Amino acid sequence: MGNNTKLELTWIGKEAKGSGIEPRILIENPALSHGINEDIVLDNGCCWHGNMIIHGDNLLALRALEKEYSSTVQCIYIDPPYNTGNAFEHYDDGVEHSIWLSLMRERLVLLRRLLANTGSIWIQIDDEEQAYLKVLCDEVFGRRNFVNMISVNMKNIAGASGGGEDKRIKKNCEYILVYAKDYDNLRTFEPAYKYSEISELVERYRQEGVSWKYTSVLLDEGEKEYLTSTVDGEGNEIKVYARRNMVVKSIGQVAKENHITEKEVYYRYGKQIFRTTMPQSSIRPRVMERMKQLGLYENNISIEYVPKSGKNKGQVYTQFYSGEKYNLFAWLRDVLEEKDGKLYKKDLQGTYWDFTAGTKNLTKEGNVEFPNGKKPESLISRIIHMTTVEGEIVLDSFLGSGTTAATAHKMGRRYIGVEMGEQAFSLCAPRLKSVIDGKDNGGVTADFHWRGGGGFRFFNLAPSLLKKDTHGNLVVNQEYNPDMLAAAMAKMEGFTYEPSTEIFWKQGYSSETDFIFTTTQFVTVESLGAILDTMADGESLLVCCKAFQPECKSFSSRISVKKIPSVLLGRCEFDHDDYSLNIIELPQTEELDDSEELDNSPETFSDDTSSEPSLF
Repeated sequence: MGNNTKLELTWIGKEAKGSGIEPRILIENPALSHGINEDIVLDNGCCWHGNMIIHGDNLLALRALEKEYSSTVQCIYIDPPYNTGNAFEHYDDGVEHSIWLSLMRERLVLLRRLLANTGSIWIQIDDEEQAYLKVLCDEVFGRRNFVNMISVNMKNIAGASGGGEDKRIKKNCEYILVYAKDYDNLRTFEPAYKYSEISELVERYRQEGVSWKYTSVLLDEGEKEYLTSTVDGEGNEIKVYARRNMVVKSIGQVAKENHITEKEVYYRYGKQIFRTTMPQSSIRPRVMERMKQLGLYENNISIEYVPKSGKNKGQVYTQFYSGEKYNLFAWLRDVLEEKDGKLYKKDLQGTYWDFTAGTKNLTKEGNVEFPNGKKPESLISRIIHMTTVEGEIVLDSFLGSGTTAATAHKMGRRYIGVEMGEQAFSLCAPRLKSVIDGKDNGGVTADFHWRGGGGFRFFNLAPSLLKKDTHGNLVVNQEYNPDMLAAAMAKMEGFTYEPSTEIFWKQGYSSETDFIFTTTQFVTVESLGAILDTMADGESLLVCCKAFQPECKSFSSRISVKKIPSVLLGRCEFDHDDYSLNIIELPQTEELDDSEELDNSPETFSDDTSSEPSLF
């Protein structure tokens, strides 16, 4: 094996890289935008223009976002087509295998660039492509940045046979691959819990014959009498007390004596209910050894010490023990949480998640239907909760029916959603409008006490900047007005598009002193001289135009002039709007030399800008 070989996944068309994807501008559709958005400045210095829904091919959309949002997205969740061979209503989910891999690879590369150094990407998939996707992600993100693979139970298996279609076992699990951009900098995830209403859980355990351990109630802690002290591993004092006249009764006894139901016992005495357990702790044997040394025995004791870690770190904490084996009192309150007046037992979740309950009423969640493609808001909210805090950015580039955006909105996160299908108009925009207007009462609305508010902006991808004419030559697209052209050229040249309201030639900047100006007018040395007279010391300017006098090239070292479209040819692939089923190839066009001759192609711009779209 040669020194240059490496372990990787290969397929037909893999070498056709997508680095030549055109960086399009985004055009707002005010008729579909809704609510109030506030512009803020991100950590990278770019301006955040509010929650965004983008209609268009997601590869082009991700490329359009790359400059402004590189390394800013804290959580990415995507639920791409599973390549199952089934023809879904809204997606062609049967792409030939090698094309599917190319489709995913190019999108993952761009998604990684958008991901913050502390962030993570969560990719939901089924077993058809899971193994290949894992190896592909190892290549794109780095194997060391693999975090987990989560198995998600999405449906119950009904029927006595348990068989599947033909020879296969019925599917009920999907998988979520989790990768960090940089594992060393990855923020620790918030713990995920499964919540079960306490009385319903106890009844289910009873019916299933499962042992329920939390059956004792500490009605009276008794009088505390100091016995002795010992020390923990660092030499810190642990005080030991006898508990005189302690009163402990079973839940059944308490219910009978107080003429209440067991459910009422849980709600009335929930903080006093416990089970006994044998703890894996260094403290218990130290206490036992000290009591043995002194020849002491008490049926009920308590200790007081200051934990060095955990939720009680740094404060005096009391633990209770009983019996000869010093069984620890484990409190039900430590695994309970109250929500809207109900008590829930919470169980820490690992890499198996059961969301069958969340799929029962999924069909019309969000007041939209999306057969075979919708995921429950409860699943998305868990991921968002684990990975982000309020105000951070969540991105979904396979938005579908808008679940990720709707959930993020209710949770106070900022979001970017990309959807190429018609459902961007028919499902995503109406769903978010309902959320903002406080009319969406399903999903996680109650969990986060959502009542409405906020807003989002709806964008369309601009068409390709260059289009082929009748002779097959690339020329500036006639759909571009002067402002669109200026914004597109700023993005092409790596400038931030931000037109000055005072100085007409300051349309964008790359630094405090470097600016760009795009014009549809024929540029002369006289016009450049007029601009130069208004430039401050140290300022430089890039002028992009369709034609200019030959003398303009050497007019001033502070002003550079480039001709459109020749300056763009060969940079990327133009006149291509759909990358959903295509392996990407760079055009084989040779770059033309700048010509100082006046461009004889017809003028494609109108001076009327009264109906210009909002640009981003």
